[in-house]
Amino acid sequence: MFYYLLKYVLLGPLLRLVFRPRIEGLEHVPPSGAAIVAGNHLSFADHFLMPAILKRRITFLAKAEYFTGPGLKGRLTAFFFHSAGQIPVDRSGKEAGQAAIREGLGVLSKDELLGIYPEGTRSHDGRLYKGKVGVAVMALRARVPVVPCAMIGTFEAQPPGKVIPNIHPVVIRFGKPLDFSRYEGMEGEKAVLRAITDEIMYAILSLSEQEYVDQYAAVAKAEEAAAAKERKFPRMPLS
Repeated sequence: MFYYLLKYVLLGPLLRLVFRPRIEGLEHVPPSGAAIVAGNHLSFADHFLMPAILKRRITFLAKAEYFTGPGLKGRLTAFFFHSAGQIPVDRSGKEAGQAAIREGLGVLSKDELLGIYPEGTRSHDGRLYKGKVGVAVMALRARVPVVPCAMIGTFEAQPPGKVIPNIHPVVIRFGKPLDFSRYEGMEGEKAVLRAITDEIMYAILSLSEQEYVDQYAAVAKAEEAAAAKERKFPRMPLS
């Protein structure tokens, strides 16, 4: 109930007013039945913009940190994510990936839309990064199509660390559903999962026209943070 109150009364109209999103290819989202919507992830606002414009309810897998933040800000963030239909997923430890897959398959088993960001985290520089294979596993196990989606302009509207969004045009573009039924029963083959994931990422890339980086976003972020730390605190030469 509160999901639809946010969508149509409280949050949805505000998001449409601020971002004025242009929607392209909405006809590619199945009107019924289970499907995965796989998109790029450029901004905190992505979590709310797509649910606001889709006719169907969509459930996203979101990092657990969004639900456990301290203080008033943390509680408000958790409230909004729960209300917007987000499912918290712990990304730490060896079981993190399997837990996300189980949660995603639970959504798909109810013939609902599942939203996922194959990059696993927000892009810190606006580029598109290598996708993780969890999306391929879920597509094969649930036997559902994958609809590629590109969020365009949300990085400029609300880049990482920006609380108050900028006024910037936003486009949400959906591509034709991808059918992977030819790989049925092969979800245990690493090469197959990689091929499917790369096909999904290429479809997203074709829609978004971002620069592509063949590296996981989390690795790139860690390397950049380490380099920044080295510049700030350079190592002293050994005498």
